[in-house]
Amino acid sequence: MDKKKILKAIADETRMSIVKLLLSHNYCVRALANELKLTEATISQHLKVLREAGLLVGEKRGYFMHYTVERAALRELAKEIDTLAMIQQGTCEPEIRKDCPADEKKECPKKGQCSETVREFCHGKSQGKEK
Repeated sequence: MDKKKILKAIADETRMSIVKLLLSHNYCVRALANELKLTEATISQHLKVLREAGLLVGEKRGYFMHYTVERAALRELAKEIDTLAMIQQGTCEPEIRKDCPADEKKECPKKGQCSETVREFCHGKSQGKEK
């Protein structure tokens, strides 16, 4: 799965509308064009992007191609986004990490004179003392 391609594909409002429609029902190009009040050529271009991203599968029915959402791709993306959301943010502690970007010695314009609010914001809640 190419996450970047999928995210770019669904970032477009029209393509997201197409995906939403296709999640509830299989449509051909003409039906999608009628639903979204767009030309068939426009819909075809959007479908091409969604297919290349791995989000759609087409099935030939007579003269028409009917499209379905590849739900496994959506589920995999959702799982990765959920994993990202679960990452816990820690505080930067200059005494422990020598590479801490919030080290007061390097970053404070007035070394040792940060207000409590600035110190907490810039240096983390665990930083309770002036340097």
